[in-house]
Amino acid sequence: MRLASSAVEILSAISTATITTILLKKGLRNVWMRGPKPLSSNHPRTVGPAFTLRFVPAREDLATPESWASPRSTRGAIEDMPEGCIAVVDAMGINDAGIFGDILCARMKQRKVAALVTDGAVRDLAGVLGTGLPVWCNGIASPPSVAGLTFVNWQEPVGCGGVAVFPNDIIVADADGAVLIPQALLDDVLVAGPEQERFEAWVVGEVSRGEKLTGLYPPNAETRARYSQYATDLEKLSR
Repeated sequence: MRLASSAVEILSAISTATITTILLKKGLRNVWMRGPKPLSSNHPRTVGPAFTLRFVPAREDLATPESWASPRSTRGAIEDMPEGCIAVVDAMGINDAGIFGDILCARMKQRKVAALVTDGAVRDLAGVLGTGLPVWCNGIASPPSVAGLTFVNWQEPVGCGGVAVFPNDIIVADADGAVLIPQALLDDVLVAGPEQERFEAWVVGEVSRGEKLTGLYPPNAETRARYSQYATDLEKLSR
């Protein structure tokens, strides 16, 4: 799946906080991944379809350095990643073994992967940062993945940070973490998101002028009318 550039542009201007609120109104409470945090504060909000990878607990006959050369390996998965995807890696929250290091992240960057999101850890911190690949992870660890994990497959449903992620779910990641948008609800978010951002920006302006929160957020009828007039005036000015 390739996400339309127009959708990427819209979602890049919608915070993960706003997205979780919109999806909460649709009945989805569990879309924010617990654990993944931005490795660097320099990355902008990142958007893309999920390309999933899955680890299970380490088993000594399978989790070996020799397994890295197997066709079913993280290396094989990376070579299958399409441009613009976000690699979402289920590492079961284990953060004492680094699932990816600088070499793998460099290859992902070269393949124009948008980002890496995992509830596990990465290794080779300086090198990973040097690749410029946006990373959301649950820590840093020196040991390699096989010290605590066995890689099993890619592009199947996974659980990352306690959230069920299916291939091609839409991922948005920013300073607050990473959330998913089910494909079936993408259009709803694309419509409601920008308007929610505009409304909340207006509310912040009202608060800065000393307005009380009661009746303002959430808005009562009077507030909705004032905002509606503001939005109408803004639209006229933009013409």
